[in-house]
Amino acid sequence: MSESETLTIARLGARGDGISEDGLPVPGALPGERVQVHREGRHGTLVAVETPSPERIEPFCPHYSACGGCAVQHLAPEPYAAWKRGIVEGALAQARIETEVAPLLDARGEGRRRIVLHVREIEGRARAGLMAARSHALVPLDHCPITVPGLHRAPAVAEALAAPLGHGRKPLDMAVTAAGAGLDVDIRGHGPVSDGVRGVLTRLASELDLARLSLHGDVVVERRGPAVGEGPARRVPPPGGFLQATGAGEAALTQLVLEPMGKAKRVADLFCGSGPFALALAATGREVHAAEGDAASIQALTRAYRVAAGLSRIDAEARDLFRRPLLGPELDRCDAVVFDPPRAGAEAQARRLAESKVPLVVGVACDAGTFARDAAILIAGGYRLERVTPVDQFAWSGHVELVGIFRKVPAKPRRLR
Repeated sequence: MSESETLTIARLGARGDGISEDGLPVPGALPGERVQVHREGRHGTLVAVETPSPERIEPFCPHYSACGGCAVQHLAPEPYAAWKRGIVEGALAQARIETEVAPLLDARGEGRRRIVLHVREIEGRARAGLMAARSHALVPLDHCPITVPGLHRAPAVAEALAAPLGHGRKPLDMAVTAAGAGLDVDIRGHGPVSDGVRGVLTRLASELDLARLSLHGDVVVERRGPAVGEGPARRVPPPGGFLQATGAGEAALTQLVLEPMGKAKRVADLFCGSGPFALALAATGREVHAAEGDAASIQALTRAYRVAAGLSRIDAEARDLFRRPLLGPELDRCDAVVFDPPRAGAEAQARRLAESKVPLVVGVACDAGTFARDAAILIAGGYRLERVTPVDQFAWSGHVELVGIFRKVPAKPRRLR
């Protein structure tokens, strides 16, 4: 390792690293601080803080700085909120988009309702935890304090489930969700198992009081339906299927989607997942066309719709919107469109929307950069981005959710000569 050197931190980067005056990312450093650093390739390792920032606070997690999950637990709440909002402002500015950016909306709630744990063999036993930052080294956990209380036993559950699968000798990942009926666990990385192993896993699911246990989405046993969501949006997502990070986040995003709808009667919900927005829209008397590439998520939405009472019609289709986006004639039947794509964004669908006559588009995104790209496409097609609201459900990380409201600008009438 090289000798340490003293650097001054100029700003906080988008990933939560302090960026020195010469551009070196230093995890754990804050703007204005003078710090001792070891240079290691493209990053610096913080050795000591010589002049601490007044905005520095004590992290609450004992695993902080070792675990790679959180980046800025050492930053005080007010500058933290400004930093998160600034990530969105910076992405929009880079795309040359001017609009109102609302203050950061706190949607942490009780904590994350899902965690993906890695299970590895360490000193002859299975250990569950998260990976260290920029490393494949496992940081074993007894629990993760940013999760809901129902997930605090998840590492112990993951270690127990690894026993019939080789005690972690083969790397395993376990997506554990806290549902109303208990824990929903999807094991990944092992491949098919024998009937005997399935039997052992079924017994363990009972002993551990799991709601559902799956292997790569294949249900081993479902003892209780692991429903999530409230009211009309209550549903059972497929094993390991997409889910907003927090219950409060889902509620906040749903409210932001519903607020601008006005008199819209027919709405398309694109990249709908298992349908939280579609179900909420249908509960307000609107007809919904829902589309999503994952067939299992569409099946979950359909099941939820069939058992709910008092909903307007929902048409749901499994459709790859990256390759087969909704086209003009399909879009023009809608009074509004909602789209909530994965981090890659919705470029192909945004181009079709830009050509459409849909008066209102609500964009939900988990990546500010791809949202800004898609927003620029819509703006070039005649939409105005009225406002953007950043939503903080990925607390203490560099990830931020956001909702943007787009309205079609009426074309100016041609002047007759």
